Amino acid sequence: MRFFLIFKIIGLLIILFSFTIWIPYILSLIYSDHIEKIFSMTFFISFFIGLLLWLPTRKIKSNIHTREGFMIVVLFWIVLGSIGSLPFIFYEKLNISITDAFFESFSGLTTTGSTTLIYLDLFPKSILFYRQMLQWLGGIGIVILFLVISPFLGINGMGLYKVEIASLFKNSKIMPRIHDIAKSLLYIYCFLTILCTLLFWIFGMSFFDAISHSLSTISIGGFSTHDSNIGYFNNQSINIITSLFLILSSCNYTLHFIFFKKRNIFTYWNDIEFKIFFYINFMVFIIFFLVLYLNQNNDFLLKFTNKVLFQIFFTESTAGFSIVNLSTYPSYCSMLLLLSACIGGCSGSMGGGIKVIRFILLYKQFSREIKRIIHPNALYNVNVGNIIFSTKALDTVWAFFFAYFLLFFLGILSLIFTGIDAFSSCAAIISSLNNLGLGLGVVVDNFKYINNTAKWILILMMIFGRLEIFTLLVILSPTFWKTCIINKK
Repeated sequence: MRFFLIFKIIGLLIILFSFTIWIPYILSLIYSDHIEKIFSMTFFISFFIGLLLWLPTRKIKSNIHTREGFMIVVLFWIVLGSIGSLPFIFYEKLNISITDAFFESFSGLTTTGSTTLIYLDLFPKSILFYRQMLQWLGGIGIVILFLVISPFLGINGMGLYKVEIASLFKNSKIMPRIHDIAKSLLYIYCFLTILCTLLFWIFGMSFFDAISHSLSTISIGGFSTHDSNIGYFNNQSINIITSLFLILSSCNYTLHFIFFKKRNIFTYWNDIEFKIFFYINFMVFIIFFLVLYLNQNNDFLLKFTNKVLFQIFFTESTAGFSIVNLSTYPSYCSMLLLLSACIGGCSGSMGGGIKVIRFILLYKQFSREIKRIIHPNALYNVNVGNIIFSTKALDTVWAFFFAYFLLFFLGILSLIFTGIDAFSSCAAIISSLNNLGLGLGVVVDNFKYINNTAKWILILMMIFGRLEIFTLLVILSPTFWKTCIINKK
């Protein structure tokens, strides 16, 4: 394990992050909210830390191996999440604890969207924008930006790419060079952000709200500049635009690249995973509607049916936006929304959750086992489209499900141990592990009033969810460190 190379990369990433702090600093000057000092302090501290890590190692030029990629990604999220909390700590009028500041920062960078802040409408615009910016950078920005510039630094970033762009198709390159892959993904990410901003602005948002919400929409984050979230605007056009871009960000980004290359809209519908994702959303809507109808909740149907479909897209994509408070829905429906978020978006997307492709593979393997029982001597492959999945790939899916549900139950038990009731604990773990942001019970409005120990547990769950569990588990595995020691010898 070449720790000096790891320190160099982490240092560069922190330096890169520090320069983004100038954006809310400039906004603070424009809107005259007189808090530019907290951003300048954050810049100098983060820049100094990055420089301290980079300067002694700046002459090292080498490829990043996969093991080092794991270390870089995990350390990156931990270090950057910690540094990202500084503006919340420095801004005294927030009146929040250090735990709450860390919670807000990690929730933003992991695109979870849970918050401990209230009265957002009264906050300075610069601090509100900073929260939104954290989500955008956490979605794809910082690591992809580094992969774009890495060739000019004498670094081959393939090891980092394999770990960060987590999906079952992570080894299938869409372009010949890692630099081109990263650049194309970044262009698409920025293009969708700009387009989303313009549409929000055209259909009724202020320009500040438009760009702020586009950052959290494209990253599938869920933070808003208002306590009422998307419901603040009470605008059907904005609901439609938000849903549309959440769907685009929930599909595999490879599809966007193919679409821009071939100019064929059927690129998306021809993808089985995206098609199943769309069907799942529609099925949840039908179940939601039938439950309300069978319970003869006609008043609710008349009042909220036009919003239910949007809320399902907001939740299923793991964005965590809300039009109305989840507690407004019947308990069965609100729990259905949370559980559907466990499925999440497609592989290679900005979405959280287990990912649709894993459920498809699980179903395919289940079907194969039924056929084997009927025809023991027959040979059956598990394939999705034209791709045949090996036994190793299927074993990985089963291992992921085991790890996911083990963390899920351990997380619930840990929160109950801290004094939170079982229902709220379940909702909070679903929210954090799937990077969703919405909750029920004591966390239905926000996460401010739960105890600090519970918040740190949820921060850990957010990181597990953002890194798709295995990345962090690999680092925590004794085998990983034994291998590093053997290779060193």
